[in-house]
Amino acid sequence: MYLLARQLNQQGCIAYETHHGKHLVSLMKKLNKAAAAHGVELLTISRPLAYGEYAPYTIADDEDSFCSMVLKLGADSFSLR
Repeated sequence: MYLLARQLNQQGCIAYETHHGKHLVSLMKKLNKAAAAHGVELLTISRPLAYGEYAPYTIADDEDSFCSMVLKLGADSFSLR
C-alpha cells in the first residue's frame, strides 16, 4: 500500500510505501493536522500503476523523507508540532 500526498488542483504527488496499522493512522493524523489547511490531501492506494490520475509519482525513500517533502508542499513553513 502507498500513502500519497498531493497539493489540491495540481498534478503529481509524493508517495511512500507503507503498511496498514496504528502507525499509519498516527502518521496520517499528524500530517493532516499540519498540512490539510494548506491544501495538501493525504490518501492511500494499493498500487500507483492503478491510479494514473495522481501521476507523476515522486517515491520517497523513507518516512522521514516523505514527511519532509509533504511539509514543503503546501506552505512556506509549517511543522508537525
